[in-house]
Amino acid sequence: MSNDFSGDFASLGLPENLCESLKAIGYELPSPIQAQSIPVLLTGRDLLGLAQTGTGKTAAFALPILANIDLNINKPQALILAPTRELAIQVAEAFQSYAKNTPGFHIAPIYGGQDMRAQLRQLQRGVHVVVGTPGRVMDHLRRNSLDLSRLKTVVLDEADEMLRMGFIDDVEWILEHTPANRQVALFSATMPAAIKKITTNYLNDPERIQIESKTKTVDRIEQNYVMVSPSRKIDALTRILEVEDFDGLIMFVRTKTATVDLAQRLEARGYASAALNGDINQKQREITIEQLKKGKIDIVIATDVAARGIDVPRITHVVNYDIPYDNEAYVHRIGRTGRAGRSGKAILLVTPREKHLLRSIERSTGQAITETRLPTSEELTTRRVSQFRESILETLDAQDLGEFKDLVAEVQSEANVSADEVAAALAYLAQSDKPLFVAKDKMLDEPLVAERREGRDGRRDERGDRGSRGDRGDRGDRGDRGERRGSNSFNSIPMDCYRVEVGRNDGLRPGDLVGAIANEANMRSNNIGQIAINDTHSFVQLPQNLSSEVNQILKRIYVRNKPLNLHKVDSSDFPAKQRRERSGGGGGKSDRGSNSGGRGDRGSNGGGRSERNFKPRERFQAREH
Repeated sequence: MSNDFSGDFASLGLPENLCESLKAIGYELPSPIQAQSIPVLLTGRDLLGLAQTGTGKTAAFALPILANIDLNINKPQALILAPTRELAIQVAEAFQSYAKNTPGFHIAPIYGGQDMRAQLRQLQRGVHVVVGTPGRVMDHLRRNSLDLSRLKTVVLDEADEMLRMGFIDDVEWILEHTPANRQVALFSATMPAAIKKITTNYLNDPERIQIESKTKTVDRIEQNYVMVSPSRKIDALTRILEVEDFDGLIMFVRTKTATVDLAQRLEARGYASAALNGDINQKQREITIEQLKKGKIDIVIATDVAARGIDVPRITHVVNYDIPYDNEAYVHRIGRTGRAGRSGKAILLVTPREKHLLRSIERSTGQAITETRLPTSEELTTRRVSQFRESILETLDAQDLGEFKDLVAEVQSEANVSADEVAAALAYLAQSDKPLFVAKDKMLDEPLVAERREGRDGRRDERGDRGSRGDRGDRGDRGDRGERRGSNSFNSIPMDCYRVEVGRNDGLRPGDLVGAIANEANMRSNNIGQIAINDTHSFVQLPQNLSSEVNQILKRIYVRNKPLNLHKVDSSDFPAKQRRERSGGGGGKSDRGSNSGGRGDRGSNGGGRSERNFKPRERFQAREH
């Protein structure tokens, strides 16, 4: 198929139910990899696809798989191998969104660090598609819990990444355990020798499709990043918006819920904002974009999927509130500004744990992203006072103030005060909603230092995601274990007490809570205080003044197959006799046993990401990437 394909998804041969789902999501025209791959895969032919991440590969293989699924056969008909648990989750969520109009479709994501029993139950109930990491797929094949007798298609997603992470031998072992007549689709950004070997040995006369990345660099866009604490992102964002002279701005987040939450919070701070996500119908989407074009709103908060096709000339800034996992997605995001020869600015909020993602983006684009600091309280005060002074001078110059002079004179006479005092009182009233003099905030005024973590992030850049690589032995991510045991820094941080509705009867261990909270809230594990576990509920100490965003995240996550339902309680409720110290003594042993460092997913089923996402399948529809 030629590269100048201009048809829609229906013209590729996809059934109507899938086309309707794509339309509802906001997909209008297929990307080059989709346009060339879908017709090939629909025919059952093997395929070798060479394309960068972010070019639309998931839909390129997911849509033909869904089109060919026999829902009456309740056994796996497609197996997708992914290098990391994060990618496996994203692929599973994409399948669910595409299958919105395909009732009865079931998919099982399987990966290390997640409770094997839950995966076994789901496989026993019957699924049509399995997406997983090589290590865990091998575990199920050895247990005979994964039946591949009816398998039609195998997809190797990001094959070169699996090679880099040392999974190629596992991939070959899995392929040898699949039916001989299955279809194989291999997608890779590059073609090293080991990938060529797999192509030769396991693909049958494949169609070769190569898509060149057209968005490698964005020369006209100024790119900056700010290192922020995850619990203070909204406060940092507010400071950025106050000092940036923007016209129109598009802000990217990872989830649908975040678009609505952030839009409401920015509206409360005086910014004309609107959310844009996959749940918003086409008519409302068009209204929102038209309002942005006409200047009726200035900020749109969007997910990657919902932002497809937005081209508004007045967009001067792009803010990545959440850093994307895919490097190409970052380029697509910031490409919403700097169009048609215009300049633009992109700002990226990065938490210390996300530093490796930032470095990966820089390597992929071949461009350095400049670190910048947040404006300090003093700088904000200077700016606000200057703007206030200018507005006073403009008013003196342009308005007839006779009646107001008389009013001031009356107040001056009645209160027996000077005109200066009346003017000062009026200035105070005028700035009550937005104080001219900004209170000092140590967490925002001082640069967030990440140098202590630089070495660890650098090593993870070279080795890949340790949590994902640990899939073979369910070792989990041990990234900050040493730092946590070597420090009692949480003792010096003001803490609030929270209750969670999971306890000893559920099999809860301290490491389960630490892993889930640290991973999902992007919180350093040594900032989590003492933990007390009761039979039906537990208590945990967390830093004071958690943002509402972090609170909402922690309320929704699952640990030991139960939602935390976290809520603040009085510190006196914390049972002193049941406290477990977070370092040393019994607490240290307990943490070690459950591998609480970072994700806390060493067989404990407590890891925040894996646990939260492996719920009944409707949970996959609640998130958007």
